[in-house]
Amino acid sequence: MIFFRKKNIPNISDLKIPNHVAIIMDGNARWAKAKNLPLKIGHKTGAENLRKCAENCIELGIKFLTVYAFSSENWNRPAEEVSYLMDLLDDYLEKESKPLMEKNIKIVISGNLEKIRQTTKEKITAVQKLTENNSALTLNVAFSYGSRQEIVDAAKKLAIATSEGKISFDQIDEKLFSANLYRSEIPDPDLLIRTAGDLRVSNFLLWQIAYTEFYFTKSYWPDFGKKELLAAVESFNQRERKYGKR
Repeated sequence: MIFFRKKNIPNISDLKIPNHVAIIMDGNARWAKAKNLPLKIGHKTGAENLRKCAENCIELGIKFLTVYAFSSENWNRPAEEVSYLMDLLDDYLEKESKPLMEKNIKIVISGNLEKIRQTTKEKITAVQKLTENNSALTLNVAFSYGSRQEIVDAAKKLAIATSEGKISFDQIDEKLFSANLYRSEIPDPDLLIRTAGDLRVSNFLLWQIAYTEFYFTKSYWPDFGKKELLAAVESFNQRERKYGKR
């Protein structure tokens, strides 16, 4: 795997645009540390950059954007940081509902929300309902999300359905399994981007990225802008996707 960055960005009309882009938004803490700023400023700036990224996706013609906002493992971080991230989600849901509507963006949340406080769950439900008919971009926010848990949850659903006689063992295949994941209505990602330099997927969309192209950049998430997104799409255009065929 290599880091790819192109200085000369091509004409957008010449590019094949991925339908679904997934992003592991990494580097908020390192960005803040590099600038001698509090950690909270890093997270806040990262949250603000999400709107810009969504707008850039719309401009490019990307229809689905999935972002890794808070993993199931992130609950193990210091309590003060976790509390701030919960507050940040609340704030985002409140302040972004109007801009989301103005930009025709549909928002959905993926993950296990059992640990999230009730008031936040209500805000999630409200913003999903408010934006459900928007069509310019579907913004899928993976929050309290872990792919292994998602796969286990899907397996449990199928096991229960089988035990209740709703489906037979022989009916279980990849298509049915996919239909029982958190957001089965969203197609698999064409392109996965990870910021901040690490070369791993960190329990993110393990089932869905079987044939996804990867792009890694050293840029911290708060610095990830339109130029970097274009570079990732250009890199995507240089790949030949065979899906196991010759």
